Amino acid sequence: MTQDMIQTDLNSVLSHEEIQAIDAELAHVPYKSGAAIDALKIVQAKRGWVSDDCLIAIARYLQMSAEQLEGVATFYNLIYRRPVGEKVILFCDSVSCWISNSDGIKAKISDLLGIDYGGTTLDNRYTLLPVPCLGACDRAPVMMVGEDLVTHLDEARVQLLFGQTTEANKD
Repeated sequence: MTQDMIQTDLNSVLSHEEIQAIDAELAHVPYKSGAAIDALKIVQAKRGWVSDDCLIAIARYLQMSAEQLEGVATFYNLIYRRPVGEKVILFCDSVSCWISNSDGIKAKISDLLGIDYGGTTLDNRYTLLPVPCLGACDRAPVMMVGEDLVTHLDEARVQLLFGQTTEANKD
C-alpha cells in the first residue's frame, strides 16, 4: 500500500483535526508506535470510543498491525472499544473497597440504574465499568463518575447521586 493510499484510507475514517492532533504527537516520539496511546485518546476524545475502523486506520498510520494496536487499546482500561454513555462510572473493586462494602454499594448502583458491569443506561447517561484501583484506598469505597472522584461511598450517597435516574432506566 502506498503512502497516498494510506492517507486516502485514513482521511475516509479519521477527521482532519484528529490526523493533525496525531501528527502533533508524532513530533514528540522517535517511533510512530510511541504515539499509539495518544492517538487512541485523540480519537476517543472526539468520538467517545474507538471503533474497529478507527483502530485499523490509526494502526496503518502508525505503521503497526491492527493486532498490536488492539493490544495497546485493551491493556489500558480507559480506552473504550465500544460505545459508552455520556459519563462512565469507574467503580473500584479493589480489596480496600471490597472490605468497605463495595459489593453492596455496586448492587445499589446496579439496581438504581438498571445496569450491571459493561452496561449502559437506557437514556445513555451512564456506563458502569469495574476498575482494579483508583488510588484512593484511604477514602474507600470510591468511584469515578465522569471526571469526578466520589469517595466514602454508602448506599445513601449513591441514592442521592443516581436516584433521580431510576424511573428513566426501568421503563
